[in-house]
Amino acid sequence: MSTRGPAPLEIVPCALSVVVFETLDSGAVDAAVLPIENSLHGSVAEHYDLLLEHDVTVVGEWLLRVRHNLIAAPGVRLEDLRQVMSHPVALSQCRRWLREHPVIAAVPFYDTAGSVKHLMHAGLRDSAGIAPELAARQYGAEVLVAGIEDHHENYTRFLILEKPSAAAPPDANKLSLAFSVEHRPGTLLAALEAFRSAGLNLTSIESRPVPGSPWEYVFFVDLRFDDPAKLDEALHSLRACCQMVKELGRYRAAG
Repeated sequence: MSTRGPAPLEIVPCALSVVVFETLDSGAVDAAVLPIENSLHGSVAEHYDLLLEHDVTVVGEWLLRVRHNLIAAPGVRLEDLRQVMSHPVALSQCRRWLREHPVIAAVPFYDTAGSVKHLMHAGLRDSAGIAPELAARQYGAEVLVAGIEDHHENYTRFLILEKPSAAAPPDANKLSLAFSVEHRPGTLLAALEAFRSAGLNLTSIESRPVPGSPWEYVFFVDLRFDDPAKLDEALHSLRACCQMVKELGRYRAAG
């Protein structure tokens, strides 16, 4: 019997979301993790578009409790600050705190932890970042104010992506899919009726515009199911009334 543990995971960072998909497409990585929605900010629209464009499968989801902290160099006081940097999504989740401190300008930055790294390396004494506490420990900074997000029930939902495989996991109870309908009265209602008739519970629905076809949309839905046979029946009905149906993945729901 081998006494060796599992091989350590190698994390491959990507600066752009499209690069995440390209790296997975190329086979350079086995899986990818991508945020798809936040309970305060809403959906990440670009990522829905990329899911449709690339040949990947959703194999799981993960819910992360997000806590945003105001972080600055050691010795910097709140009254010293003139700007706060962070990813635009993080800034949007801290609007209330930013409104309460109008003298501090919100400056978009490419990354939450990266904002702390930047202010420490640049020696900025009038700036702070909004980032996880780990970023303060990693770069030798200090947390000035903890938990400045608008609501403490702040979660980000991540999708776990892989190249398409032959079968869904046996314990799958959630499906993500995309579909489009003809641009005429009643077509969306007919599509949604396929889910209702099968007793399936839609947990989310999003729409994205179709490039080159103004006022036409692709709909992305997540739904829960208990019986795969009923799900397949609903999908058969859906395909009969839709222009396009693409399963994005069957997987076990996170909660």
